[in-house]
Amino acid sequence: MRLGVLDIGSNTGHLLVVDAHGGAAPLPAFSYKQPLRLAEHLDDDGAVSEAGIEALTRFCREAVTVAEDKGCEDMLGFATSAVRDAVNSDAVLSHVNDVTEVDLSVLSGEDEARLTFLAVRRWFGWSAGRLAVFDIGGGSLEIAGGADEAPDVAWSMPLGAARLARDWFGGARPDDEALRRLRRQIRADIARDAGNLLRPGAPDRAAATSKTFRSLARICGAAPSADGPLVPRVLELDTLSQWIPKLVSLDPDELASLPGVSPSRTHQIVPGALVAEACMDIFDLEALEICPWALREGVILERLDQLSVVTRPAARRGAS
Repeated sequence: MRLGVLDIGSNTGHLLVVDAHGGAAPLPAFSYKQPLRLAEHLDDDGAVSEAGIEALTRFCREAVTVAEDKGCEDMLGFATSAVRDAVNSDAVLSHVNDVTEVDLSVLSGEDEARLTFLAVRRWFGWSAGRLAVFDIGGGSLEIAGGADEAPDVAWSMPLGAARLARDWFGGARPDDEALRRLRRQIRADIARDAGNLLRPGAPDRAAATSKTFRSLARICGAAPSADGPLVPRVLELDTLSQWIPKLVSLDPDELASLPGVSPSRTHQIVPGALVAEACMDIFDLEALEICPWALREGVILERLDQLSVVTRPAARRGAS
């Protein structure tokens, strides 16, 4: 079937059109995305602003047209941290539905972590053993771990790169004291529940997903996306730690000139790097493997699993 997956993230709205069926990897057919920066369209009361609502509604309307033009049989729409945490979340979703007829479900942080873990597990397979997965989004950080397809532990923290950039830097270059305080806060927040993942012992494999980790890996020397998804990519702790002082010293134009960094995300690179470094340091990981599959693929895979259960024929009874 041809399926549209509409992902309303804290940074970006992304419609991914895939050809998918049970037992096979989802095959991307078309991608349409726009920067929404919803995590930065929150007012002082924590509500999505009128400008943010209009940008979201406009994107959803355009996504419906694209999905229809590309022949999608169904479209799955979901929103993550920025909409989930907004005090006017229900009003935002209602407005989008009234204008576009798009029904967006809001994923909990735990579901984000769980579905991302499912995607990474399917990508690496059972040979990965006990797996740890880290995902830095615009609004939140998700961590999950386990030996099966469903993680044993999965949780979310408000440590997304866009959220930290907005709350701590306000668009300005941080001074040394601000960086020190942010670094200390990030590490305290992550360490608070680190035992959830550490208690069973070190993972056999540790992986990272999504744009922030991909950008950092590219800065640190990983292969470009043009080389394809099957090329192994890693983010090494030592290399990242060496890069962080350089990233702090660069202005937005210089950051945008780095490989893997889009101009709209330059202000998020430093806080994202601090979160990534903290994850590796606190969980004693020398490197993280970059997985090309993430939350969207997890949503698709779970949907295909559900469809296969519905359509699976009943087993025949043996002859008596």
